[in-house]
Amino acid sequence: MQRLDPWHGHCQLQLARSGDRTRHQGGCSSPLKLLRAEDGDNGRCELPILHTAGGLVGGDQLSINLELAPNSRGLITSVAAQKVYGSIGRSQLKPEGSWAQQTVTCQLSGGSDLEWLPQELVLYADALYEQQLTVQLPADASFLSAEIVRLGRTAAGEQLQQGRWRSGLSIQRLNNTTSEPQSWELVDRLELAGKSLADLHGLHGQPVFGSLAWAAPMPMTAEILDDLLNGARQDREGLAGTMHCSALDQGFIARYAGPSSRDARFWFSRIWKRTRLLRNLNEPRIPRVWPLQELPLEQSAFTTNTAGTTTATH
Repeated sequence: MQRLDPWHGHCQLQLARSGDRTRHQGGCSSPLKLLRAEDGDNGRCELPILHTAGGLVGGDQLSINLELAPNSRGLITSVAAQKVYGSIGRSQLKPEGSWAQQTVTCQLSGGSDLEWLPQELVLYADALYEQQLTVQLPADASFLSAEIVRLGRTAAGEQLQQGRWRSGLSIQRLNNTTSEPQSWELVDRLELAGKSLADLHGLHGQPVFGSLAWAAPMPMTAEILDDLLNGARQDREGLAGTMHCSALDQGFIARYAGPSSRDARFWFSRIWKRTRLLRNLNEPRIPRVWPLQELPLEQSAFTTNTAGTTTATH
């Protein structure tokens, strides 16, 4: 499936503190659309972005630019799972297919706090998708991202086949006094396709992959890191899949590979909650636009899944 004229949707947002709340300015171009923002806890602006086209096809591009003023707080999410349709072999003019792409850039100021939490990405068979997330922030700012991708519509017995998923995440710390680049918190490049989908050191046949990264706004002492890592490992109990977590210089990263988007979401939600508490903030509340039938932040929800066994690895 490929349009003759692919879309390039843009979204430009600025978040700024106003009293005890965060306000946003900016807007989007088709097929992106902003829905009504909500005032979250601790002065956070919760802003849903809707992709009105119903999915991405080969050649489509999305560009999202986020700027946070000092001490502002934001949660940016999507209204529904994003679908990426197959493009390989769909066009006689370009049988090798075309890439759908998303680029997100985030520029954070001192004391700001951004949570980038899109809903699940679903790649159809023979889909080509590449995403790039670039973040710059000073040492006293916080950035949290959690993303989940399903490779093929497995409920219909579909696999990714010749499709490819590429992801690049870079988080760079800035000098607090000069706003010049100072150090890299994380540089992460991944591609899932072909042999890596079945390889023991890849997904080992699992259809769901997820990553969570947190750049913390304070030094991560050994005690803080141990508590966070041990808590995150305990949160894997009762969940199906293989889950890893480890420390960054001033942050944390977690990976999920398994059969269940639900279990990936449950684990990441619990870690999200722990990062909020470490920032002395209120526990998170699930955004109103997420069409969930479960309660991923409830402790009891983590003992009800019997779909599979848990492989808990460090």
